Amino acid sequence: MQADSGAAQASASLIQGPGALMDMMNNIGPIALFVLALLLFASLYSWTVILGKISTFGKATKESRSFIRSFRKASRLQEIAAIADNHKNSPLAQVFMEVYETYKRQTGGSGPPRNLTPLERSAQTAASESITSLERRMTWLATIAATSPFVGLFGTVMGVVDAFHGLGTAGAATLRAVAPGISEALITTAAGLFVAVPAVVAYNQFTARIRVFASATDDFCRELLNSLEEIPVRAPVPPRGSAQDPQGEVERGLYK
Repeated sequence: MQADSGAAQASASLIQGPGALMDMMNNIGPIALFVLALLLFASLYSWTVILGKISTFGKATKESRSFIRSFRKASRLQEIAAIADNHKNSPLAQVFMEVYETYKRQTGGSGPPRNLTPLERSAQTAASESITSLERRMTWLATIAATSPFVGLFGTVMGVVDAFHGLGTAGAATLRAVAPGISEALITTAAGLFVAVPAVVAYNQFTARIRVFASATDDFCRELLNSLEEIPVRAPVPPRGSAQDPQGEVERGLYK
């Protein structure tokens, strides 16, 4: 009979679990309500950042892979520039366009570059700007991940203080008198962890992805500058059909 009575009480507590949680939410204090509202706003904003970064990084990865394949297959800078216009989400394409604009101002669009130093500076600036763009709003994600547990803990501390204050006022020093207030206060701690954990995981994953983008961008800068440095001096084209060019062919190269 005692076992049956204990099982019945356990079943009743399980059935009343959601109802008990709703009762605690209805009886929660104003400070805890403010903390929960603040954590809800932080959670919505962090998930907005997370979903936006997933979309941005996905597009950047896909377009960067497509652009680097096209870059290595192309034989003319004009072809690569046309391809880069269709891959604006790729940091590699952004670097190429910046370097190409500097190259055109220096050479007019043909021939080897006269000075690689301006091209190197343009590549470094474009790479820095592209990575900075990928890092946008990451600081907010880190801030939410770091502060949400403490915000929830603040609500818990204030709830516990209020519960013990009520215990002292009532004069009934029993666990039954103080337990409801403490359980209501612990809700804010759970809410803070619920907000912080996804933000921490997302921040660490995104930071690793950004390091991969930065490394790939630096490698592409060196590859692009090496390609420009290897452009040969364009010799005068002999008349079509002459002895120097019996087949009337013009050499194709990246400088054209």
